[in-house]
Amino acid sequence: MKPNKLIKDDSIGIISIAGPIKRKEIEAGIQILEHYGFKIKTGLNLYNISNFGYLAGNDKKRISDFYQMVIDKEVRGIICSRGGYGSMRILNHLEYNILLQNPKVFIGYSDITALLFAINKMTNLITFHGPMVKQLASLNNEDITWLFDLLRGGKNNIYISYANILIPGKTKGILMGGNLSIICSLIGTPFMPNYKDILLFIEDVNEPYYKIDRMLTHLKLSGFLEKVSGLILGSFKGCGQEDIINQIIYDIIKDIGFPCISNFPIGHGNRNITIPIGIKAELNTYKKNIKFLEDPVIL
Repeated sequence: MKPNKLIKDDSIGIISIAGPIKRKEIEAGIQILEHYGFKIKTGLNLYNISNFGYLAGNDKKRISDFYQMVIDKEVRGIICSRGGYGSMRILNHLEYNILLQNPKVFIGYSDITALLFAINKMTNLITFHGPMVKQLASLNNEDITWLFDLLRGGKNNIYISYANILIPGKTKGILMGGNLSIICSLIGTPFMPNYKDILLFIEDVNEPYYKIDRMLTHLKLSGFLEKVSGLILGSFKGCGQEDIINQIIYDIIKDIGFPCISNFPIGHGNRNITIPIGIKAELNTYKKNIKFLEDPVIL
């Protein structure tokens, strides 16, 4: 199931579904959304903070804001204010049939990976791994333009000339991915999509080498990597040297037999290209590109 494309003057809802946010942290991002022609609606609990300090209000309030945006007929897309932590806590409390009745664009990354996966698994709705409001102001114009062109139905080919080829090849599959630690946390839960041929993209932030090793090893031991047809490595900001991270990952996947490319602008770094989750695509390491084989939105 695909959401309708976004057009000028559509309303975008902003919610805090995970960690807390301050108004000043997203003011610039809101201005960018308005500059591109969108009207803004904010969740009632957007700036809340829980007694724990690391959640944007309690679970019920965060879920309430989610439902508010889903059922609002004027809201055509939902973008999260930030990540942090909290998405996992609400997965088994959501009524996913509400999204089936009101399919719309849903955007986030990092901790929001849990919701991107869960929504796709429970409803088959295409979701979008992309920048949140807090990050928008720090991105270059190319990535911001790509985001809105994609949601308007105008993009289908990502070409990155500076990407590094770890294992050459050409392969097809279902695009799926996000934060590595969150993906590992979803293993064994009912919210992990169960595709057979997965073009997996991963990224993470502030994780030491041994944890990256452990998480990839976990994906391998669980049998998850057996479903992967190709691997795309995004940003590993604050995790150490890229060449060492590449060596660690290569050592774990080299015997599985799928192509792998690194240094793709996905994640917490200075760039974050929006990627649809759940559509068919092709990875070609020789051309250093990802080609979408179907539109992620209804044109």
